[in-house]
Amino acid sequence: MGVLTDYFRAVDAASVVQALEQTDGASPLYAEPSVFDGVEAKRVDPSVVLGQLIAAVQQAEWRVDLVGETTVWPTSPAPGPEGPETDDDPWVTGPWVSQLDPLVRDALAGVHDSEIPAIAARWVQAEELREARAEDMRPLVESLVLLARRAHDAGDQLYCWMSL
Repeated sequence: MGVLTDYFRAVDAASVVQALEQTDGASPLYAEPSVFDGVEAKRVDPSVVLGQLIAAVQQAEWRVDLVGETTVWPTSPAPGPEGPETDDDPWVTGPWVSQLDPLVRDALAGVHDSEIPAIAARWVQAEELREARAEDMRPLVESLVLLARRAHDAGDQLYCWMSL
């Protein structure tokens, strides 16, 4: 099945939490009426796969801390070192939403249209995308770049909603 991921833009974490409270944590991209502008990106988790995209944009090596993120959902306190007390704890079951570091937004927003094919070609070299083809990933790269541009222009932040 894999991880479901949606990327979206919002003015702040408080507006994200408010939207998630109204949808019981469901992706805010599919709320009725629509709440946030975003992109569906199945299996593109922020830390690894989006991090690989940022590495491709920057023409750098991927590293675990390339995409900084702050959890905004669930809103309950994070479990301690012993882990969650129950299997139905939202920290176990999800969904999870994180605010991405503005550097991620700015890196994507700074991509020129002419660079997208080369970035997609570099991105699919990542082990996590070994079965993907650059021409198939190009529309997702373009969508994420355009989303980041809109977020940057509006002064919004980028967020990632994830669920199993």
